[in-house]
Amino acid sequence: MAKVKKGKKHVAPIKPYKFRRRYSALDIVIRKEKKFLYFIAFALILAGVVYPYASIAMWVGFAFAGYSAIANDSIQTIGTFIVSNEDKKWYWQWLFMGSIFLGTVFYSWYVFNGDVTYQRLASKGFDQTIDNFVYLQLAAPIILLLLTRLRIPVSTTFMLLSVFTVSSGAIVSMVSKSLMGYVAAFVAALIIYLVLTKVIKKLVKGEAHGAWTVAQWVISGFLWHTWLAQDLANVAVYLPRQLDVVEFSAFALFIFLGLGFLFYQKGDKIQGIINEKSEVRDVRSATIIDLVYSIILYYFKEVNNIPMSTTWVFVGLLAGRELGMRLRAHDSSVKFAKTFNLIGKDILSVTIGLVISIILAVAINPVIQEELINFFFK
Repeated sequence: MAKVKKGKKHVAPIKPYKFRRRYSALDIVIRKEKKFLYFIAFALILAGVVYPYASIAMWVGFAFAGYSAIANDSIQTIGTFIVSNEDKKWYWQWLFMGSIFLGTVFYSWYVFNGDVTYQRLASKGFDQTIDNFVYLQLAAPIILLLLTRLRIPVSTTFMLLSVFTVSSGAIVSMVSKSLMGYVAAFVAALIIYLVLTKVIKKLVKGEAHGAWTVAQWVISGFLWHTWLAQDLANVAVYLPRQLDVVEFSAFALFIFLGLGFLFYQKGDKIQGIINEKSEVRDVRSATIIDLVYSIILYYFKEVNNIPMSTTWVFVGLLAGRELGMRLRAHDSSVKFAKTFNLIGKDILSVTIGLVISIILAVAINPVIQEELINFFFK
């Protein structure tokens, strides 16, 4: 029998302990959004470099405002369109909405002698072309981009136009009209979905007929046109009030290509506001939402040419719709709590945007500062 040699027992060498860093939620967000944050930093530096040179600053400001406004407001006009047409190629959606955009801005530019805003900037406080920019006017759309990335549906009207107004009265007029729009949209949606919830549920059962898709594209196109007539002022405020052929071409081409990128991305981060709402993926529900919204926007467009926040109107529409559906369905208090939580979160988001806008407006405009001093101390 072979003898077993007794050897020393092998002991694995002790490896030094490696301390693993625990990342906070903020660290994770920063690592994930590193490229975007680099872009924001670059944009803020660029704004600081070019703002003293008005002829350059107006185009840099327009470029930032053009993308930030469309990315933020995609939830309103093309958010439901994007989410309910996920089975369609992005470039067909882009060409459809892009063609409507080109037709809308060309009509305004031609009829109103170079004005692409349907005279929204002709109201007092916004009618003068900017020939001397301050830094915060260029930084405002960059801040809007950052808030959009955080999925906060900020009103681009308040964020971008308030930094150009020369009187607090213009801001008060915008807020008043926007509040009226929110209430009108909330009440209209609440009544429609409270009274017609059963009818609407029957309409959205089963496979959608092809006619619904056609109807949605037509209604979404009309809504997009109506929204553009209201909100293009937020972008064009950086540019001359009358654009020549070259300026108009640059304006239209930039936004047209930006739309293409947005459709390719299937919306921006803000698209999540739409996705969390009930049944918006169904083409029939999306069509009903867009129809109500387009009618309300068209009405307020015809009332006067004071700019208003279409974001507030849209948030009011979704809030009234959610509440109406819950009330009609007699859901439990748990689901009611979820509904009020969604409504409250959206209201908080647009309120944050309004507060930031007012702070920026006060910081920029000495006239508004003087008005506030006189109001509080005299």
